[in-house]
Amino acid sequence: MSIFEAVKQSVTTRQAAERYGIRVERNGMCRCPFHDDSTPSMKLDRRYYCFGCGATGDVIDFVSRLRGIGSKEAATLLAQDFAIPYEDGTGKMSKPRQQNTDEQNYKHMERYCFRVLLDYYRLLCRWKEDYAPQTPEDGYHPRFGEALQKLPLVEYLLDELLCGDMQARASVVIEYGEEVRKIEQRMAELAAADEAAAQNSGGQYSAADEH
Repeated sequence: MSIFEAVKQSVTTRQAAERYGIRVERNGMCRCPFHDDSTPSMKLDRRYYCFGCGATGDVIDFVSRLRGIGSKEAATLLAQDFAIPYEDGTGKMSKPRQQNTDEQNYKHMERYCFRVLLDYYRLLCRWKEDYAPQTPEDGYHPRFGEALQKLPLVEYLLDELLCGDMQARASVVIEYGEEVRKIEQRMAELAAADEAAAQNSGGQYSAADEH
């Protein structure tokens, strides 16, 4: 079995996306990494398809485009990272040793921190606009207050991860890594609560309409 066949049979696009730092929702949707996607519009399963930009393909196509490398390089990378055996072209089986070095772990964590902080930054910006007091007499909504309090720090951390040197980026990962995990968990809980509230509101509205 060639490396291309072995990889396609062994790894789904969803597994590869999660391996390389893309957050995938329970329903298999994620923000498309191939265009400016404000809401999840890409469906990940064995293959992928973006309802926004139309990008589609198999797991090798996905990694090739995500990393900006050729198909053979993408297949080799996947075989290494998922320890997939394949024929090396001479009829012999090759089983790459799965790489999990400290450098790889760090790079994964750095990408993870940047992704979560960017999502949080967008959320805070939306809260700052949506929950702003309409009159001087209005009190601060907790989400508006959080946006005012957290935005400067989040902007600073994103700048460090995007433009800082190695030492600056490492400092963010080490000092804020645990907090970033808590932020991601909280955003997921808020999203689930907001979705449930919207469904309940819609259900009540529909019930009222029937009467």
